[in-house]
This record gives sequence, structure tokens and C-alpha cells, in this order.
Amino acid sequence: MGKPIKMDIKRIMEILPHRYPFLLVDRVTECVPGEYIKGYKNVSINEPFFQGHFPNEPIMPGVLQLEAMAQLSAGCMPDLDDFAGHVALFASANNVKFKNIVRPGDRLDMESYLIKKKGPIVKCQTKAFVEGKLTAEAEVTFVVQ
Repeated sequence: MGKPIKMDIKRIMEILPHRYPFLLVDRVTECVPGEYIKGYKNVSINEPFFQGHFPNEPIMPGVLQLEAMAQLSAGCMPDLDDFAGHVALFASANNVKFKNIVRPGDRLDMESYLIKKKGPIVKCQTKAFVEGKLTAEAEVTFVVQ
């Protein structure tokens, strides 16, 4: 097992092609490439989706929780340097479950564990939490091109 690394938003933006409003990872708190990655998204009332997603009772859409977990998972690729200049394309999500509501002001803590890599195809098991309470989980697959 390698030494865990951390990533600030600048490093995340070097790895992921996403930009506001679609960059859904604020910080990587711990990462061992090829094994696991942990990070979070601060959920603010200023997020553009809250204007139309139940404005009187704002909640983070489940599909965006799934996207955030998939983006975090892309950082779990074995040896990030091997994938420099490439993009991880979200290919599938299986066994997706939404367990609890995510509201403005919450910090969506996420973790992803690499479960399989075969050539450019990477599969990860992901989970998201708010204050230690499971909000979502999924198995995500992406293709590196």
C-alpha cells in the first residue's frame, strides 16, 4: 500500500475536466491511487440546482450525488500519471441506492474503493455520507480515453 496523498481544488482541477457548475468534488482528504480515495463536496444553498429542485424544501438531487461519487472515483485510478491527458468517461452505475436527504449546508463526505481494473475500464464501490449517516451508495464504472 502506498502513502496516502491529499488534493486541494487546484490538483483536482488538473485531474478532472469538470468546471463550475459541474465540478462536484471540493477536496480529496486521502487517496492511495489504485486502492481508494476519500473526499467531500460542500453543499451550498448557492448551488444552481436548488433554484428548481424543490425550492421551498431544497435537497440535493440524487443524480448529482451519484455524479459527485463518480467524479471522486475517477481520482482513484491506478497511477494517475499513466492517465495524464486522458479523460475518465462515466460508463455505468449499478446497485444505486439513495438512503437519506442531502440539504444545503451539509458536507457530503464520499469514499470510493477500486474493485476492478481491466485495461481502460475501472470499476469502483462508492458511498456518500452526511455527518456519518449513509446518504447514497453505488458501484460505478468508467472508461479512460
